Amino acid sequence: MPDEKGHFGPYGGRFIAETLMEPIEELRQAYERYRDDPDFQAELESDLAHYVGRPTPLYFAQRWSEQLGGARIFLKREDLSHTGAHKINNTVGQALLAKRMGKTRLIAETGAGQHGVATATVAARLGLECVVYMGSEDIERQAPNVYRMRLLGAEVVPVTSGSRTLKDALNEAMRDWVAHVDNTFYVIGTVAGPHPYPVMVRDFQAVIGREARTQILAQLGALPHALVACVGGGSNAIGLFHPFCKDEQVALYGVEAAGLGLETGQHAASLCAGKPGVLHGNRTYLVENSHGQIMDTHSISAGLDYPGVGPEHAWLKDTGRATYVAISDEEALAAFHALTRIEGIIPALESSHALAYAMHLAPTLAPEQGIIVNLSGRGDKDINTVAKIEGISL
Repeated sequence: MPDEKGHFGPYGGRFIAETLMEPIEELRQAYERYRDDPDFQAELESDLAHYVGRPTPLYFAQRWSEQLGGARIFLKREDLSHTGAHKINNTVGQALLAKRMGKTRLIAETGAGQHGVATATVAARLGLECVVYMGSEDIERQAPNVYRMRLLGAEVVPVTSGSRTLKDALNEAMRDWVAHVDNTFYVIGTVAGPHPYPVMVRDFQAVIGREARTQILAQLGALPHALVACVGGGSNAIGLFHPFCKDEQVALYGVEAAGLGLETGQHAASLCAGKPGVLHGNRTYLVENSHGQIMDTHSISAGLDYPGVGPEHAWLKDTGRATYVAISDEEALAAFHALTRIEGIIPALESSHALAYAMHLAPTLAPEQGIIVNLSGRGDKDINTVAKIEGISL
């Protein structure tokens, strides 16, 4: 747990404009009131079971494991959640909180579109207005998800400033929140931002790790040797890691986007190639230049294309509890095809980074050992991106 001001060691906290202090404090008080409230938890659990479709399966990828050799690989199938990604766990929780706080309008930012779709989905279900900010480059890359959001009744606002990706969308969402704090709830999609967002989003996503822990004990008869998850902001990874953090024998691997290669500067690997700084309301590792300016990032995956990371990951890196590695666009694309062809599962490009690292790790381990890879989302949204790279017109 962070300290009372939301610090994970030297990371986290609140670095925000004075105008946001009151709504952030209102949110903290509401979250701390309802997170232990039996009625709130009962409604959340009911929605996760009957609307989201939890628990998601833990699937033994037997054929892929046999081809790779070494450890047995299990996939936590968040791609089978309603809307097709882990993002829905968090948006259901935040939307229920917004309803109790009397808010009538949800805003969000999104990169790959999955968080935007999840927010638009819960807004439609609760009859709330919804506005989603999205970089214009990401709108082009993720056109199917943009259409899904609009079908669900959300207004999708293109952001054309900066690199026209997730970082810039988050800036615009913050500005909207400042202007409409009375009726608006800002649904942040990852474990970043000012306190209490990192701990609140983690708590809503920790259902992934709780389920996985129970499921692997039932299937393998032991805890896994390792957990592997992709890291952009880091919500799917921290959701898987958190219930295992005290199990020191379980290795934790977070996989960042090396893009075209760390040496090129065209990447989104804050922990592997960044340094501490302040962005979007919290202190964490960032991709900066030598003058401390945030650099434009690159990843084949829109969902990992962010120059920062959640502060708890920064703390896990510094303490050595988790190891962070980076996988290139090319390696992720190879893993995308491998899982699709061998197991009949089309993974999201975000998840493909974690799968690619599992391809390196599994052959180094013994057959009785297990690896859990978090399959954070499905790849339907990415087929246009993959086809375009391969010169195929759909």
